[in-house]
Amino acid sequence: MTSVAKGGLEDVVATSSAICYLDGERGVLAYCGYDIHDLARGSTFEEVCYLLWHRRLPTRAELGDLQSQLSASRALPEPIIRLMRSLPPVDGMDALRTITSALAHYDAEVDDSSPQAQYRKAVRLTAQTGTVVAASDTNIQASRHTDGSTSEPSLPPPEVRGAGQEAESSDSSGGSTRNDRPS
Repeated sequence: MTSVAKGGLEDVVATSSAICYLDGERGVLAYCGYDIHDLARGSTFEEVCYLLWHRRLPTRAELGDLQSQLSASRALPEPIIRLMRSLPPVDGMDALRTITSALAHYDAEVDDSSPQAQYRKAVRLTAQTGTVVAASDTNIQASRHTDGSTSEPSLPPPEVRGAGQEAESSDSSGGSTRNDRPS
């Protein structure tokens, strides 16, 4: 009996995950027990970040803290801004990869591998990635005019709120008004 070789990674288990559950035959993708479709419909970007980092959805107070941390961490070091301005026109993903790698050189906690420092680095990198994408995709691309001339790109203002930070009313206990959130 001869076997037919399969292409790619079909039927290959690369690793197991405590965070993600995937059943391709049934079309199920879940993170920490939450179906991806439910998360996409009812959760913000920040809530999903919190879920992936803590393996549970945040309370209203925890979500507010994370949003504040992300907002405070959006600024890019000046050398990164100069790098962004010096890159030749490239594909956005190429620029994002390069700039993301360069951010590690300017992280004050690069040598600290404690869980607390790793969390702070995850928050910073998540926030800074948004700034890089906003600056690269909108401002840097917009600075290259159709006539071939360029103008100085600008970074988004620091007060720009993150994705999905819509206002949500809270109940008197400070908990989320969503029924599936702990308080």
